[in-house]
Amino acid sequence: MEETRKSAEEFLNLIRKQRQGKLKIYIGMSAGVGKTYRMLGEAHALMKNGIDVKIGYVETHGRKETEELVTGLPVIPRRKLFYKGKEMQEMDLQAILNLRPEVVIVDELAHTNMEGSKNEKRWQDVMDILSAGINVISAVNIQHIESLNGQVREITGIEVRERIPDSVLAHADEVVNIDLTADDLIERLKEGKIYEPQKIQTALRNFFTNDNILQLRELALKEVASAVVRKVETEVLKEKTQYRSEKFLCCISSNEQTTKTLIRKTARLANYYNSKWYVLYVQREKENSDKIPLDRQRHLLNNFKLTIELGGEVIKREGNSVAKIIYEESEKLGVTTICIGKPTFRPIPIIFGKNFLGELLSYLSKASIDLLILSYK
Repeated sequence: MEETRKSAEEFLNLIRKQRQGKLKIYIGMSAGVGKTYRMLGEAHALMKNGIDVKIGYVETHGRKETEELVTGLPVIPRRKLFYKGKEMQEMDLQAILNLRPEVVIVDELAHTNMEGSKNEKRWQDVMDILSAGINVISAVNIQHIESLNGQVREITGIEVRERIPDSVLAHADEVVNIDLTADDLIERLKEGKIYEPQKIQTALRNFFTNDNILQLRELALKEVASAVVRKVETEVLKEKTQYRSEKFLCCISSNEQTTKTLIRKTARLANYYNSKWYVLYVQREKENSDKIPLDRQRHLLNNFKLTIELGGEVIKREGNSVAKIIYEESEKLGVTTICIGKPTFRPIPIIFGKNFLGELLSYLSKASIDLLILSYK
């Protein structure tokens, strides 16, 4: 009976997958590399080949070359909203679903929708469109990917607020990098092809420095390369090669102020291997909700939320034998790699409990489980 149920679920998932629209994402190292221009060029090519393609939302930023490409393409009118006494415009999700084009162009994937919209984020709108069987071509900059947030902040000194979960990128059927050299991008900026003249010098001094561009370019190239590797492993090699099915377990505590970095690093590892991953929090007796400060409780909830946004699963256990619980959960879940944070000011035994590391290594000596110690940078 159980085998019959699993077989039916697998077949249902296959049907749903076939009904899903296809997602193509253009990714770039920064604004101005030509993502929107490339999407619109593709839209014209599709239309010439008899494909019903429409613009759901495109942001030209006043760039003449991009605006010219909008001409001749059918545009779905934007939805008007009033916010703080001002008329604003958003992509009309319902109109797209009603019209059901074969392909819809949706720019600014990381955009936060106005209050009153069905979804908080545009990437969630895109997921609704795909579920309706409509194909989507979209675009995003590398700095808007959730698990890269810390690295981007270190490179640019800027905290990017609008982000998309890595699971959105993993969902894409095709990821294309729009690449420019640092010199070419800076030249485009100086020529006024990216920002208005009054913003150019500020941009050159801050975000658009040669070092920043080179590092962001490297991140973009690596991200697209990883996407290609995942596609090969899942679609080409899966039937031919037996791989160890990787599963990662990220262990966190309520004490760590930099746990977000640990979670993001584990998410990126799991994303690279296209594998499942978990975050485990062991609540010791002294960490009961009535015994730990409210700010720590808030940190925990935010970290749980981040885990879910990045595609992981949160596991919460109670007990004082932290190492034993980590080992038990790893065995139960079939975890191949346990990830813990590198000690900063306080040694690991103090963070997780007396003799934690020695106990954990003792348990792991009995199993084929790797232990990975990650830094917080």
